[in-house]
Amino acid sequence: MPEKHCLLHIVPSNRWGGAERYALDICRHFLGRQWDVIAYTRDAKAVDRLFEDAGVELRHAPLQGLSDPVTFRILSRDMASLPHGTIIHTHRYRDAMITLVARKLARRPDIKVVNTRHIVRPGHNSWLYRRMYRNLDAQIFVSEAARERFLSTWRRRKLPFSPDRVHVLHNSILLPPEPPAPEPDKGPIVAMFHGPIVPGKGIETLIDALPRLKGMRTRLRIVGTGHPDYVDAIRARAQARGVMEMIDWHKYTVDPHPLIRTAHFGVLPSVASEAFGLANIEYMANGRPQVCTGNGAQTEYLTNGTDALIVPPGNSEDLAAAMLRLASDPELRRRLGDAAWTNFSRSLSWPRFASRIEAIYGV
Repeated sequence: MPEKHCLLHIVPSNRWGGAERYALDICRHFLGRQWDVIAYTRDAKAVDRLFEDAGVELRHAPLQGLSDPVTFRILSRDMASLPHGTIIHTHRYRDAMITLVARKLARRPDIKVVNTRHIVRPGHNSWLYRRMYRNLDAQIFVSEAARERFLSTWRRRKLPFSPDRVHVLHNSILLPPEPPAPEPDKGPIVAMFHGPIVPGKGIETLIDALPRLKGMRTRLRIVGTGHPDYVDAIRARAQARGVMEMIDWHKYTVDPHPLIRTAHFGVLPSVASEAFGLANIEYMANGRPQVCTGNGAQTEYLTNGTDALIVPPGNSEDLAAAMLRLASDPELRRRLGDAAWTNFSRSLSWPRFASRIEAIYGV
């Protein structure tokens, strides 16, 4: 009888976001390979519903960190019945720590523990963290920017873990293989932002850029949700700039692709350092050009003037100028969008990502 493979993802957030989409796509891929796939969550409906719809088995735990004995007990108990060679994939180091301790308590050294780093921050050099890094079977960084920032802690010191277990793997998205839809040939030119409406995403800069697009028959589509006080502040800013009538507001959607296909270009003016940016490659996957900042990993997969227009973070004048270029030049939109689609297909496609994650898992 062939060996049964099992994959377990620990998904601690109670809100849907890029890391949760990343985990779900990996789970869906291995379900397609007839693996047993399990997700541990905090019993959050916004997350559970999507994993359940994909056919992923759900289990629940508090997932509250090292001071959470209940999660230790649940994981160590459940590990006793997991198949030999099970892979547990975590997305925060605190969850990796819990998993490694539970593995030791369960006496299951055959279980692999893999962690993905989704943020740009230095590594910790405490005894506890060094021990955790050494015991992980693999550390995945979603960009060179994330890896380099993490390793900066040991720039003048010896690494406390094997560099062979460190991998950079750019994200991808699991989409049906279909060519991009043509841009709309009627109506206004639609620029679209999608993602969480939170500080750091550069939405203030975007609102400040809009007055320069007045009279261009251009609309801004904002797709996302955030804290009501912050959203109200953004709306007040738009009102004060006299651009409220230029904006269409949409609540967050798990699948932004239908809205992307009816837009002409994307606008992602983040001022915080992006570890990757799934939204960026969602425009690429749909053959749409974008205006974005280059203050994180964006320049690892986008090139200014080739498949995107890249502007400095926090500069509303440069952002407005780039948006004007795309809004007024359909040939430029077509050229950049075609190049973005080609780049995604060659370098960021799901089959390429899946083959790399399988190699990291050792299967």
